[in-house]
Amino acid sequence: MTNQWAMFGLVGLLVAGQAGCGSDDDAASQRTFEQGSNSVEVLDTTMHFVQRGEGRPILLIHGNPTSSFLWRNVTPHLSDLGRTIAVDLVGHGDSGKPDIDYRFSTHLQYLEAFIAELGLRDVILVLHDWGGGLGFAYADAHRDNIAGIAFMETLVRPFSTETVPPLFAPILAQFRDPVLGRMMIIDQNVFIEQLLGSAGPGGLSEEVLDVYRAPFLDPADRLPILVWPNEIPIDGVPADNAETIGSYYRYLQSDPVPKLWLYADPGVLLPPSERASLETLPNLESVGVGAGLHFIQEDQPDAIGMAIAEWIGRLP
Repeated sequence: MTNQWAMFGLVGLLVAGQAGCGSDDDAASQRTFEQGSNSVEVLDTTMHFVQRGEGRPILLIHGNPTSSFLWRNVTPHLSDLGRTIAVDLVGHGDSGKPDIDYRFSTHLQYLEAFIAELGLRDVILVLHDWGGGLGFAYADAHRDNIAGIAFMETLVRPFSTETVPPLFAPILAQFRDPVLGRMMIIDQNVFIEQLLGSAGPGGLSEEVLDVYRAPFLDPADRLPILVWPNEIPIDGVPADNAETIGSYYRYLQSDPVPKLWLYADPGVLLPPSERASLETLPNLESVGVGAGLHFIQEDQPDAIGMAIAEWIGRLP
């Protein structure tokens, strides 16, 4: 799969995802996960979430182009430790699709309103991809409401042209191209069919992939997937996102809130080579979870769940 990503990025080939054949485990985990389905009115729309357990809130936030379903095999490890809440960002999963710009700052407004609407206090954040950026930004602005932060494969600091991860750079360049990006993401649904579709050992089953496809069957609904790659600040652009991410990176560098970094090998956004820099963050623990690229909850859900559970068990 590493070669698949590299090939995709370097020459722009639409390589075929290696979909698996499906299994009884896929169906069982989906049915169990969906039993906790809920929704709440937030601003001008509704936000869907899946909830299990009771006690201190453990908020799991996905990124692009996934949904709360990404956490279906992680939450069983956590639901005895608190109130696990896996949210669907607006425009994703079963949340509403309001007529908005779907920029990072706009998503953050909806997330803040969601947390306030549910009355979540002393939150443990579990973050992936753009869910990491949103969670870090929320924590930076609401420091007294955060009990701990676990994160994986996400945006910890702004990029420069030189620091974009090598495996990610050519793919990102294609997605940010005004013509090619729209063709690949809106017209051909490449982000889901190829990149997400090839996640996990042997690729995702059609049954699982259908859940991820469902919110984006209409090409018009794929705007959020297209916007996200263009929100990544590189060399200070977009300026507002560079400022927000720079601010939360300074927060992570200075605040003693407990932190857990889960990394896979080789990874994409946060490969093991980042250990030297990330392990300077105060009160950070790092745990390798095994082989994986970016959607590591599909590669190593049990290792991720067990590591987070063990860490939560030691929090004050």
